[in-house]
Amino acid sequence: MVHMTQASATPQATRRQHDREIVALAVPAFGALVAEPLFVMADSAIVGHLGTAQLAGLGIASALLTTAVSVFVFLAYATTAAVARRVGAGDLQAAIRQGMDGIWLALLLGAVVIAVILPTAPSIVELFGASDTAAPFATTYLRISALGIPAMLVVLASTGVLRGLQDTKTPLYVAIAGFVANAVLNAGLVYGADLGIAGSAWGTVIAQCGMAAAYLVVVVRGARRHGASLRPDASGIRASAQAGAPLLVRTLSLRAILMIATAVAARLGDADIAAHQIILSLWSLLAFALDAIAIAGQAIIGRYLGADDTEGARQACRRMVEWGIAVGVTLGVLVVLSRPLFLPLFTGDPTVKDAALPALVIVALSQPICGVVFVLDGVLMGAGDGPYLAKAMILTLVVFAPVALLVPTLGGGLTALWAAMTLMMTVRMMTLWLRSRSGHWLVTGATR
Repeated sequence: MVHMTQASATPQATRRQHDREIVALAVPAFGALVAEPLFVMADSAIVGHLGTAQLAGLGIASALLTTAVSVFVFLAYATTAAVARRVGAGDLQAAIRQGMDGIWLALLLGAVVIAVILPTAPSIVELFGASDTAAPFATTYLRISALGIPAMLVVLASTGVLRGLQDTKTPLYVAIAGFVANAVLNAGLVYGADLGIAGSAWGTVIAQCGMAAAYLVVVVRGARRHGASLRPDASGIRASAQAGAPLLVRTLSLRAILMIATAVAARLGDADIAAHQIILSLWSLLAFALDAIAIAGQAIIGRYLGADDTEGARQACRRMVEWGIAVGVTLGVLVVLSRPLFLPLFTGDPTVKDAALPALVIVALSQPICGVVFVLDGVLMGAGDGPYLAKAMILTLVVFAPVALLVPTLGGGLTALWAAMTLMMTVRMMTLWLRSRSGHWLVTGATR
């Protein structure tokens, strides 16, 4: 919590205070974010020894599950902002009650997703082009893992609750415990119990349920401590859904941009699509570092606005943008310097390397832009400015799509495609910067 008023603090002391808060929230958040893709990596390492068909099936099913869950990431974002506002207003009971509404919404959405996936799994797998040998394994993994989706969504919502309460350390501890449990269960069930790919799916389901249970214990204890009701409240759940709807539109627009980029890369040829996948994996890793600052922004900005402190929110926003630029520049330099070491880890094909090298320079140059985008995205999410974020992302999609689709015709290969991706991030930066300058996001109070 803030221990000195913005008015009484010197500019240097205020910066130091913001720096301490940003680091305290962002560093554990980064650890928790990095732990998430390790789940898939551990599954791949264990299942890969069963055979190529099993690994191919896991790859298809994992991609489908990741997409299904990432669509509902608003459960974390919207909950963080809503809970942080109430924390800033000094009403912890209402903060936790708001968090419970988000958790109940997660359970409802999880039940709907299960009802859709279980009967349609074979058709979905076929739609994504699985081979005859890989399809049965993909279907098995998808059907079993789908049972863990409610737990995955509860983890998202609960993470949002704790972030809103200015706690990013607990999600880090739960993520580490979940990763270790997942790896041990997978190894034991796949090989010890001889369940094959089904064992990997069950191991993941059990680990996710364990993580959800750990979060619920923490949230329930907080609810009892502050006298908050645990029962589902229809109006509260409806309000959580309404707050999350614009962020869902934003997320779907962003997924569309990434899908278009991959489709264009595929049309450029095998070497280009291979290089694109390598670069996209690096881009995603870099995004974790920047997203950690954005998460800090969601929690801090929501708290300041809940406390009716618009000047504190402005100063925090300014300082976080400076952090975003600095981290972006650092990441860009690291990308340039590590190119000769990074690419051989993924490919020995000189054609793929030749396609990737110039595109990686574009990625490096774009990192300061990405830093500003991620930070301002987090700031506006923390302010509950979802409708604007949805409109801005739709505009970005409208600008990006025709430019990207022209790349195969106009030439330039993968480098041109990643230049289009940089244009996309620049459009996002401009829309977010204009909004931050306008001050329209500075809506104070316990609710927006």
